[in-house]
Amino acid sequence: MSFISTSAPGKCILFGEHAVVYGHPAVAVAIDQRISVKIQPSQTGMWLLDGSALNMKRNPHIKGLIDKLWPASEGAPPLSIHIEGNIPRASGLGSSAALSVAFAGALRLARGRWVETSDATIQQQWAEGFGANVSTTNAYDNQRGFFSIKPTSELFHIKGEKAVDADENAILAHSVEAAAQNGRASPMDSSTCSHGEVIIISDQIEDDIDYLYRRDLKMPEGERFWHIHELNLDKKPDDVYLVIGSTGISAPTSKQVAKVANMLQKNPSRIEEIETIGKIARRGIEALRNGDYEAVGRTMSENQIMLKSIGVSSPELDNLIKAAAPTSLGAKLTGAGGGGCMVALTKNPKLTSDAIELAGGRTLISKLGSPGMKIDSVENITIWTIN
Repeated sequence: MSFISTSAPGKCILFGEHAVVYGHPAVAVAIDQRISVKIQPSQTGMWLLDGSALNMKRNPHIKGLIDKLWPASEGAPPLSIHIEGNIPRASGLGSSAALSVAFAGALRLARGRWVETSDATIQQQWAEGFGANVSTTNAYDNQRGFFSIKPTSELFHIKGEKAVDADENAILAHSVEAAAQNGRASPMDSSTCSHGEVIIISDQIEDDIDYLYRRDLKMPEGERFWHIHELNLDKKPDDVYLVIGSTGISAPTSKQVAKVANMLQKNPSRIEEIETIGKIARRGIEALRNGDYEAVGRTMSENQIMLKSIGVSSPELDNLIKAAAPTSLGAKLTGAGGGGCMVALTKNPKLTSDAIELAGGRTLISKLGSPGMKIDSVENITIWTIN
């Protein structure tokens, strides 16, 4: 029996929430918690999800990726999908993006890739696919769907790990995230879950940070673009951890973003607070580059002061952050705020976790910056390809 199992990490934001909407950088890190996806041919002749019939309307991310990578019109067979993981849903930790990245990688593995040269591993030599350097297809165009090719003797079929590309997984995940969120989605989650480690998003190309690509999206409010970078931690610590504490309170991102926009509309001078968050984020990036985690922690706490100032914290978040402070290097909310989660940087993860849980939170512990999408196990890798 053929099967493929892949996984992708969740994420949390260290710096820059809300200021990123106004052109300042934000920093996200991949966490140890992951979503795993296993696919294999369906034995029932229908799509299955965890043993039951797949409801496409209730699973728009899965449907969107099937439409783009696994079209029935080209002869792709139905699959059985099994999903498991330890990223809480609706927590602001990137569970939907992790699912989308892992599923995109699994589907690409299952079909391989047609390329123009037998050793092609860069996008310019692909005959089909999605990515920042591919102009023949548009993953964001939901009307076009899959770009069909007609293999010829001049094309080569590659399979296995070399057929999978982190940029393609990220762009596909971003496209289905945007479709599922009424056309609005930052590429932060999809890029962090795909590439892993530390990702920086900005409206400009940042100096002295490895540049990945630009993402563009036509949103209801107009066209937006982002520049995506990755930060390699040269001095990655063995004794520094992230402890994430959940308030258990749902707070939609759109509501918090609108709250800040209304604040600025009523009092434009408060843009100075947003600009301060941007300056703090840049100090945090420098501290990460220098491996100065005491400074990273202080910067996180400074960031929290400003997030509280613009009204996106909450009593529940403040309570968990206060509980974490004595045993951590720094702590702040992570994500949009209003509820959701906080994160502490600490050298004493058990003490910090216990303190947060005593204050009413539920915790996860992670190292700082985890690997991106991974191929976990494979049996008889090629399930289907265009002939």
